[in-house]
Amino acid sequence: MAFKLAVFDMAGTTVEDQDAVAHSFVSAFRKNGIEVAPDVVKPLMGYKKTLAIETVLKEKGVEYSVESIDKIHEDFVDEMVTHYRESDDVKPLPGAEQLFRNLHSKGISIALNTGFPRIIADTIVERLGWKKDELIDDYIASDEVEKGRPEPFMIRALMLRAGVTDSSEVLKVGDTEVDINEGRNAGCGLVVAVTTGAFTRQQLEPYNADHIVDNLNSLEDLIN
Repeated sequence: MAFKLAVFDMAGTTVEDQDAVAHSFVSAFRKNGIEVAPDVVKPLMGYKKTLAIETVLKEKGVEYSVESIDKIHEDFVDEMVTHYRESDDVKPLPGAEQLFRNLHSKGISIALNTGFPRIIADTIVERLGWKKDELIDDYIASDEVEKGRPEPFMIRALMLRAGVTDSSEVLKVGDTEVDINEGRNAGCGLVVAVTTGAFTRQQLEPYNADHIVDNLNSLEDLIN
């Protein structure tokens, strides 16, 4: 199968996470008087963050409003932007940059998508220099489309911008169940899950990715 576009998730898939996203969620909820365990938010990694916040509040039976969701989200964004700008832990996951180069050499465009809002996505890409160094061609965030994952809108927008009309020519790679479902809903030709992020292999298996890999170094063999 010949691919023209590869769409990768960011945190946990191509960018080192170290549970920063979960910890920032916990901190943001705590700042608003709500105690949430990291294990509660981890299954929601990959979702649009306002939706993740609303889901947690519903599960905890906490009364909420659009304003209270926005306040928690604002605190989360502040935490994440600071982390991605300043933390020494922020780095590409092993094999990510070489994989980008290798796929480019095969004529495959590289794009990133994320459940983060654009301000966090911009911070990550600028910190790692991926757009400046032409390691990636495009990226998109969940607040730039009608609905985030698992809906296919981010992938469809990236396809349109890359001039790809056949979704079977798209490879989707991510570390969560919502990444897998996004790839399926977009009709991607190959959907691959990685165990480097929020979900273990055992947690990913029920969602029927085409392949589950333990690192990005083994991904190119699948494509070949």
